[in-house]
Parts: sequence; structure tokens; C-alpha cells
Amino acid sequence: MDSRSIGHPVELLRRIGLIEGVSFLLLMGVAMPLKYAAGMPMAVKVVGWAHGVLFVSLIVALLWTMVAARWPIGRGLLVFIAALIPFGPFLIDSRIKRWATEFDGARPVVS
Repeated sequence: MDSRSIGHPVELLRRIGLIEGVSFLLLMGVAMPLKYAAGMPMAVKVVGWAHGVLFVSLIVALLWTMVAARWPIGRGLLVFIAALIPFGPFLIDSRIKRWATEFDGARPVVS
């Protein structure tokens, strides 16, 4: 675990994004095949619901981050589009790490 707290807006966005990305892959790679190949529709209901909650959480965290870190619209749009693409949150993760460092450098140090 790094030194940034969970209250750090960019770090919180990053963590939610990674969890949401995993839920999307579980939905597409596990729950959907179980529904259609094994006749188990409950898998999509459960995983789909969890993914929906995580996606809404990601959007709320993204909006909070855009305000708190004063991100440009284009950066927020990039994160949003990445959330819609399978593996997108994992592909953009290194950029979000850099943006978290950028945010740390812009914040005044409070003792």
C-alpha cells in the first residue's frame, strides 16, 4: 500500500476503476457464459448488479476527482471511455498513477 490515503481523489478513482474493471470482466467472461451455456441466469443478475453499483461508484468518483484535482474534461472523458471498454481500466491505470503524482505535487503540504 502506498503512502496516499484512500481520501486521495485520484487514488480512490484508480482503485474503484480497477475493481470495476474486474467486475466487467467477470460479467462478460464468467456470468454471461454461465447464463447462456449453462442456463444459470442468476449469475448475470448477481454479477451484473454488483457491476452496475461499481460503475455508478466509478462515475461519482470520476466527477469528484475532476472537481478536486481540477482535471480537464478530456482527461475525464478518457477515463470514462476506458471504463466502457473491456480491459480499459487496466490499460489506463499507469496514466492515472502519473496523474495521482501530479495531483500530489499541486497540493500544499499541511503539517
